[in-house]
Amino acid sequence: MTTALPRITAAQRRARLARLQLLAPSARVHTAHEVAGALIGLHATDPATVFLAAAARMSGPTVDAIDQALYQRAADGPAMERVRCMRRTMFVVPARLAPAVRSATVQNTDRLRADSMDKLCQALGWDHRRYTAAEQDTLAAMAARGEATAAQLAADVPALREQLIIFPGKAYESRQRVSATVLGVLAAEGRIRRSRPAGSWTSAQFRWAPAQPLPAVPATEARTTLARHYLAAFGPATADDVKWWTGWNLRDTRKAIAATGAHAVELDEGTGYLLPEDLEPLTPCEPGAALLPSLDPTPMGWRHRHWYLDPAHTAALFDRNGNIGPTIWWNGRIIGAWAQNPDGHINHHLLTDPGTLARTAVNDEIDRLTTFLATTRVTPCYRTPLERQLAQETPS
Repeated sequence: MTTALPRITAAQRRARLARLQLLAPSARVHTAHEVAGALIGLHATDPATVFLAAAARMSGPTVDAIDQALYQRAADGPAMERVRCMRRTMFVVPARLAPAVRSATVQNTDRLRADSMDKLCQALGWDHRRYTAAEQDTLAAMAARGEATAAQLAADVPALREQLIIFPGKAYESRQRVSATVLGVLAAEGRIRRSRPAGSWTSAQFRWAPAQPLPAVPATEARTTLARHYLAAFGPATADDVKWWTGWNLRDTRKAIAATGAHAVELDEGTGYLLPEDLEPLTPCEPGAALLPSLDPTPMGWRHRHWYLDPAHTAALFDRNGNIGPTIWWNGRIIGAWAQNPDGHINHHLLTDPGTLARTAVNDEIDRLTTFLATTRVTPCYRTPLERQLAQETPS
């Protein structure tokens, strides 16, 4: 006799999302480190996303407080690390999780190094000795400066100023300095790390600093650790969700889920998984609104999104590569989008009518975000149709 799986409805999942992803006012925390811990990590491809994602979930956010959490290094090391991990995307993760996260998701760095050398050999005629010399000179220049931008390192190391053509013959063909290749390999190996940006907190021009590689964790153990943290923060989730979010193959995904001891549950999308300690329903939070930035970890946390995103709204909120723009949330569901125009005003558009209570809460969140941004202007690095439209509007 088969036993029916416990069923978790879409409404129950949205209630869990609002609490676990810190989107309700009562669920907010005090520090950016707590935010990163709750979400496993914050997307860091766009530097502004880290600050805005943390601020949306903090009870009293300030730029200085988030900056200190990101970059202050105590005697026993940093509180958070920047790691290229899930789907080869840059995240800011708690330092205690960084070794497992990296070991669970890191690609073959030996292969990356070999491919990079081969690319420079074909494009510029470099050999192994030439590459090694450029790399050693780069590390020496970085050590002498303490930290430096790619442009500063290229000024110190002439080899980094050489250029090669990437994607030759394509419509998007472009020229790129060798510094991007050399620094990319060193960062992937954990020998250098991103430090503070050269400009404001929205700047994409980062400084680089020497680093010690993170301790290695056995791959199977690391994947189990990451799967457990993912299910704690994003569960219930399907195996397809876990596979997509981590970038693993299906075999490793299934093994990691099984190793967590997760229980199978029934979802609208099929079989999902929850940790044993999470099977009891959570007490729902009060109704709450949130303004999340582009590439925020919550909307990018699942492969199957219909339970919190109307499929009809996908084209307006995502770019062609699947990157989501700034979104407005109400009770665990996406209901609209927002953007900042050149004057600093935050425009918004609701894709559905959520009612008077929700509209009032959204306006309160707009005021809260306006206070946080002050005179700063934010433009996402990946533009979406609705964000572009809203950014051009002038308030009447």
